[in-house]
Amino acid sequence: MKLRLLSAAIFLASTSAQALEGRILDSNGKAIDGALIDVVGKRQSATTDGQGSFTLDVDSAVTLHVSAPGFVHKTIYLDSGDVDNSQRIVLSKSAIEQIDVIGIPLHASSIESALPINVLLGEELRNKQAATLGDSLAGEVGVNTNFHGNVASTPIIRGLSGPRVLITQNSLDVSDVSRVGPDHTVATEVSTSERLEVLRGPATLFFGSGAIGGVVNVVDKRVPTGTEAWSEWLLSHDSVNNQDLASLNLNTGSGNVAFHLDGFWRQADDYEVPVSPEIDEDHGERTVASTAEESSGYTLGTSYLLDNGYVGLSVGQLERDYGIPCHSHGEEEHEEGEHDHDEAEEEVILDLKQDRYQLISELAFDSTFINALNTRVGYTDYAHTEFENGTTGTTFTNQTSEIKLEFLHQTLAEWNGGLVFDYKTSEFSAVGEEAFAPPSKTDAFAIALVEERRFGDVLLQLGARAEHVTVKSDEVSIGDVEFHHHDEEGEEHGEEGHGDEEHGAEIFSFNESYTPISLSAGAVWDFAPGYNVGISLSHSERAPSAAELLSFGPHIATGTFEIGALFEAHEDDGELHFEPLENAPRMEKSNNIDITFRKFEGNIGVVLNAFYNQVDNYYAQFDTELFAESDHDHGDEEGGEEDVHGGELPVFLFQSADVSLSGFEAQGIWQINPQFKTTLYTDYVRAKLDEGGNLPRIPPMRVGASFDYEHERLSASLSWTRYSDQDDVAVLETETDGYDWVSANVNYRIPFGGTELTLFVKADNLMDEEARVHSSFLKNLAPRPGRNFRVGIRSTF
Repeated sequence: MKLRLLSAAIFLASTSAQALEGRILDSNGKAIDGALIDVVGKRQSATTDGQGSFTLDVDSAVTLHVSAPGFVHKTIYLDSGDVDNSQRIVLSKSAIEQIDVIGIPLHASSIESALPINVLLGEELRNKQAATLGDSLAGEVGVNTNFHGNVASTPIIRGLSGPRVLITQNSLDVSDVSRVGPDHTVATEVSTSERLEVLRGPATLFFGSGAIGGVVNVVDKRVPTGTEAWSEWLLSHDSVNNQDLASLNLNTGSGNVAFHLDGFWRQADDYEVPVSPEIDEDHGERTVASTAEESSGYTLGTSYLLDNGYVGLSVGQLERDYGIPCHSHGEEEHEEGEHDHDEAEEEVILDLKQDRYQLISELAFDSTFINALNTRVGYTDYAHTEFENGTTGTTFTNQTSEIKLEFLHQTLAEWNGGLVFDYKTSEFSAVGEEAFAPPSKTDAFAIALVEERRFGDVLLQLGARAEHVTVKSDEVSIGDVEFHHHDEEGEEHGEEGHGDEEHGAEIFSFNESYTPISLSAGAVWDFAPGYNVGISLSHSERAPSAAELLSFGPHIATGTFEIGALFEAHEDDGELHFEPLENAPRMEKSNNIDITFRKFEGNIGVVLNAFYNQVDNYYAQFDTELFAESDHDHGDEEGGEEDVHGGELPVFLFQSADVSLSGFEAQGIWQINPQFKTTLYTDYVRAKLDEGGNLPRIPPMRVGASFDYEHERLSASLSWTRYSDQDDVAVLETETDGYDWVSANVNYRIPFGGTELTLFVKADNLMDEEARVHSSFLKNLAPRPGRNFRVGIRSTF
């Protein structure tokens, strides 16, 4: 289709020095309805009406940001002389939807940022949402999932996850224990969220050293910012696991008081797969056992609206009961050395509950040096208990308090920015037979400076952050554990370790402080109309987490016996044991470069990213080639022994090594005509140890395409993704075959009263492929679900 340019003619006429009035029109003189004009650095904005008109009170010199759906955003600088004259601004059509990010203090969008950004919202978010956060984002370029049997998953950004990717809710730490174990779900709900924001690459300036690999910000309306009546509800059913879902969002208000209510309920059975779950074995089953769930949650929020902003509070509760698939205690002992498939596993149910409180405030000031003050305060009380065959096993708790203050200053010598203060304290505890990490407390205080300035066609962004992190525990334990080797035929020999009669568990205290420093410089150059290049250079440091430092015990979800980086092996008189290091483990240090090319005007859009990340002292688990006995029992209600497990687990030790990660991401969008659009994408990451070898569980290269159609009330899409074979594997890690993943969805909108109903059908894995996720700990035991059809109805009004 012939490229059309939107001409936005803004005719300035004012009855006072502070009034800005105008109209926004396209090149054919047609009014643009719903265009948004923001005054940068102030809580001032206006939206055009059906005639394209707007009125805005401004200072004599301002910066305006103009946006309209389907068009390239435009930044306009008006000095005192410009305000008295007419302006003519040309905006161009764009095949790439330009979306602003609200989770960081400085203005940024998917086109204007030096770092690559993904944003999911609206109908696209509803089409892609899944029961877990990682699976909801699994199709985004540069983002994968550590899929854990359809019941738990966390996002993987450019090969990094766990303690290197921070999950936040409204820019505050989600504060669960999903970073400790892959079987622990992220304690947030996608079905009631407004948007998902992903910053690919180091986001430590805004979120701290826990975001050394990136951040996922889940945004919802729990603290409302206006009194406009708005609601959204959804009902759906999935065939592959008989999942039923109902969710509701509601905002309203009166006068200066706004209210919010949201809630959801989900129930599902074990999910079906096209093959036997266990690779190379056929036990006749076609479901993955212990993957059922029942969950619910609600949030209540209210805000008081002021002339210069708002102050709001919210309280929310999340409950979720779900099975942990493939839960076993290592290689069980049976007669004649045989391994019984049924006896090796037990039913494990995880009962999760989280209470979350938030205070969020955004205030603007005109007459002081401080331009805006954004305040975010959160308290989270998280707990989950793992019930093994109906008996209480291990209980995990985490209480987190966080205060984040953003002081943004008035424009100073053409620089915009401010200071960020962030304090967070977390108390973690795991109690039970499988508590592989001791109770610990982590305190962190940070101060960051972020600034940006435009030099002609170049936007320069600078930042620095200093943190003080303290990790302490009074109950670090070296337990009574026997270790042994296996010979080449798999038989045990050389049993070594602490004998129960001669040694007791050693308990000691740990208290160590770190000072991570992060520096960043980025630039975006609009070198031609509709084109820009972004480059970001950063140095980030991360203190090791308590789990990486202090673990010493069986981690059944990963099928390993974990030992933290605080310990090292010693052999005395033929006896092998682990002792604390004399010096505390060092910080992780990362140097990253990210280069982005964008073409965003017209009917063809292109985004190309290339990155290189050199990480010194990268903490990872390395196989010691030892095995640990993992015997434990569960007592009955009378205190007697009801269930005894015997077996062994391979011993993995957290150690630091220098690694490098590099890769690329590419996306091309062609708006063929107003009805048809096609998208092509690919991503790849290579993660290597500098001394040779590969990092484990790195996602393979992907290539994909989607075809979208929209006309009047009907919208539909068909997508295909090819996951390549992964043969760049770590020592003792097996290769994974590639597969094709095909999905489709159809939405049809029906007017109903004063609103609109959307009927939808979505199909996943249309080819019913055996799809094993290389980045999953359960890849050989639990493939992705088989062919699934989701039907439902939703409405927004």
